[in-house]
Amino acid sequence: MRKILLALLIIPVPGFPALADPTGKFDVRGQNPDTGGTYSGTVTVKKTGETYDVKWVIAGDTYRGVGIGALIKDGSFVAGPAHPDDTSLAVGYISGNSFGMAQYFLQPDGSWKGAWTYGGSGKVAIEEWRKK
Repeated sequence: MRKILLALLIIPVPGFPALADPTGKFDVRGQNPDTGGTYSGTVTVKKTGETYDVKWVIAGDTYRGVGIGALIKDGSFVAGPAHPDDTSLAVGYISGNSFGMAQYFLQPDGSWKGAWTYGGSGKVAIEEWRKK
């Protein structure tokens, strides 16, 4: 019985740290906060020291950002250096002469979903990433 329980404890479950790693290449779909129009493209997330380098390619345009990860450990929310168990990602980015921010959370199906905005908008939109 102990062996069965131990085996169940190490089986990865979507949404838990075993599948949390936010790095990789993703298909991205989102909504523009001003127009409500939709967009799609790719986003690539790479660990760069203690942070994440985030690069979106949408309709041939490239947007760059830097991210900080976070996770829940021992019942507490812990933000800090990039870690493969991160289940949340906060990203600041630039777009032309403007700036923006986004917050993503790992979903039970392994996708990442979050909200984003940019300086001066006053509105928020949703974006979803699915691993390629």
